[in-house]
Amino acid sequence: MMDKVQADHTGGVAMAVLNAIQNPVVMVDEAGLIAFANWEAESFFGASASHLARYKISTFIPFGSPLLALIDQVRERRAPVNEYRVDLSSPRLGQDKLVDIYVAPVISEPGSVVVVFQERSMADKIDRQLTHRAAARSVTGLASMLAHEIKNPLSGIRGAAQLLEQSVVDEDRALTRLICDETDRIVSLVDRMEVFSDERPVDRLPVNIHSVLDHVKAVAKAGFARHIRITENYDPSLPAVYANRDQLVQVFLNLVKNAAEAVGDRQDGEIMLTTAYRPGIRLSVAGTREKISLPLEFCVHDNGPGVPSDLLPHLFDPFITTKTNGSGLGLALVAKIIGDHGGIIECDSQNNKTTFRVLMPASKDASADDAAIANPTGTSR
Repeated sequence: MMDKVQADHTGGVAMAVLNAIQNPVVMVDEAGLIAFANWEAESFFGASASHLARYKISTFIPFGSPLLALIDQVRERRAPVNEYRVDLSSPRLGQDKLVDIYVAPVISEPGSVVVVFQERSMADKIDRQLTHRAAARSVTGLASMLAHEIKNPLSGIRGAAQLLEQSVVDEDRALTRLICDETDRIVSLVDRMEVFSDERPVDRLPVNIHSVLDHVKAVAKAGFARHIRITENYDPSLPAVYANRDQLVQVFLNLVKNAAEAVGDRQDGEIMLTTAYRPGIRLSVAGTREKISLPLEFCVHDNGPGVPSDLLPHLFDPFITTKTNGSGLGLALVAKIIGDHGGIIECDSQNNKTTFRVLMPASKDASADDAAIANPTGTSR
């Protein structure tokens, strides 16, 4: 009796562990049927575990998928294998289902294998985060050089132009005025780039993101987005974000302004602000064993024409812009600010739908209670 109780307890613990994993995990038996699926696998395949158990794994993946060959290979070799960037996109699973796959034999169940799916979107978020931070660092060095090597000569050029303006005839005064205006424009550009060279630690406190977004919306409606419909879809139970409020306002003003410019004069133009809690995303902190949780998701959506596909991978690089007179520093600055907070920013864009997604850490008090927030009722799924 005790052995049965102990076995039941062990089985319950194993089930709890598998369901706590944030990657889809399935066990495929000797006949190819899905003998087990954790909660993430149910979400990945869009079906309950009991429904999945009625079908073979081949039912849910595209015809000719390398996953089937991997499963056969593991059965024959009785050794685990990894395959990276496997495309499982299909009408059933959806588009852009690019995954890394780990397949291993189940020793106690001959012919059975366990399959773990790692969605590439997660890995790509981390890759993009590192890329954006590297880009910001490259601008930092350039900004410091520009500040010292350009601003001083520019002030001399402007001063000389002002002196000339007092002695030239009226027909030439427009030229001296042009020199002053263009000098001021260059100085303004350098001033904007100097922000990148500020390496001081960010002064952060628990911040209510909804008060930040409401402030941004009010500013936008009073100015550049007065003719555009702005809606919200907020999670009211969201904990505070651990951030600098003024910098968050700067970030979302920039994102909303970009969205408003993308929407333009469309009669059905709309910008939507959303917040949500997304547990499970953790990043390692360089030089330490600490991991930062990024459970808070803040998005700016618009129904503009979208970002060109060839520009999308480089959107947060400095000097990249789709605007005729843009400097290409706005989104690079946004990426730097979010990176300084230990967060991630990414952009998903399709025709008539663009989403800028920001993932941020919760305040220290709230992050210690992530599990309770993710499941406030204490009930299981």
